[in-house]
Amino acid sequence: MKSGLLAAVAMGALLLAAPASAQGVKIGILNDQSGVYADYGGKYSLEAAKMAIEDFGGSVLGHPVEIVSADHQNKPDLATAIARRWYEVENVDMLTELTTSSVALAVQELSKEKKKIDIVVGAATSRITGDACTPYGFHWAYDTHALAVGTGGALVQAGGDTWFFMTADYAFGYALEKDTGDLVKEKGGKVVGSVRIPLNSSDFSSFLLQAQSSKAKIIGLANAGLDTTNSIKQAAEFGIVKGGQKLAGLLLTLAEVHGLGLEAAQGLVLTEGYYWDRDDKSRDLANRFFKRTGRMPNMIQAGTYSATLQYLKAVKAAGTKDSDAVAKKLKELPVDDLFAQGGKVLENGRMVHDLYLFEVKKPSESKKPWDYYKQLAVVPGDKAFPSAKDSGCPLTK
Repeated sequence: MKSGLLAAVAMGALLLAAPASAQGVKIGILNDQSGVYADYGGKYSLEAAKMAIEDFGGSVLGHPVEIVSADHQNKPDLATAIARRWYEVENVDMLTELTTSSVALAVQELSKEKKKIDIVVGAATSRITGDACTPYGFHWAYDTHALAVGTGGALVQAGGDTWFFMTADYAFGYALEKDTGDLVKEKGGKVVGSVRIPLNSSDFSSFLLQAQSSKAKIIGLANAGLDTTNSIKQAAEFGIVKGGQKLAGLLLTLAEVHGLGLEAAQGLVLTEGYYWDRDDKSRDLANRFFKRTGRMPNMIQAGTYSATLQYLKAVKAAGTKDSDAVAKKLKELPVDDLFAQGGKVLENGRMVHDLYLFEVKKPSESKKPWDYYKQLAVVPGDKAFPSAKDSGCPLTK
């Protein structure tokens, strides 16, 4: 009897001493903070998530919301080790951003095992809500299918019917090349060749020479971050665009355009799910973000704001942080915030919203700092993303 009483008292003391995150919600931002994608997402995505928590009120279900972050260095094994520690030791409830498709796929599989919510924003592969979908996995902002429909579709319609791909040599690059190539061929175009390039390369000259000698009208850059900006800068040295070929930055965001400058980036066509100067709501988010960071957000950072905010809304609506209940609410609640309006989450976890086709302005057309884009078209969400039943996700069959 006495030992039972002592055990009960000890258990009570442990419960009292448990960290707030055991009761409250803890969110993890796991991305590349020092490498090729550091500007694309990086510490700026963390700042966007903090903004979302503040805008939500800082607490949910009567407890404070905590946030942690780490740099996965684009290494799936490191990312998985961090995520496992966060889940098993630090009571993290949800992971988001997850730049780099190989990382996102690995962490999503762990999240499934641990029954934890993950909301991918920074990674692109459409497999996340396709054949690799899980009951707890979600994908925000964009994916390779949407980029193919937006940028690839527009360039083929404009006469760019022969393509050569310069492809990042991992899951993201393969998916972007496949999705865009399939669409090019579907519209009557032809893929004349491709070359795979290691992540974080510094010298693209031999790859660019292959692209140049292919005589393709469009050189599709199936890469991102510094790899894309370095490809574009080195292409200028070879006179590729002056020679009549056109570069397609298939995953190009405001961060990379800023890094390139308008002189080098002018005329590039790209697809983003957000632009800071598009309307009053986007400007509200962007101007507050600028005051904190000294830069305007791209769709990855603004998407992280949205994903974090929507997760907290789902926890509140569910009345619990239980992952099954929260996942159900994430698929029921509309997405209306400063990133997306009229968004919806499909059964496979894909958040569907409109994207926008932009052309980068000439320096003479830019009227103020960060005034980089002119909008060419709206890409409706239902056209940008496949339906859940057509996504290849086994959960929808």
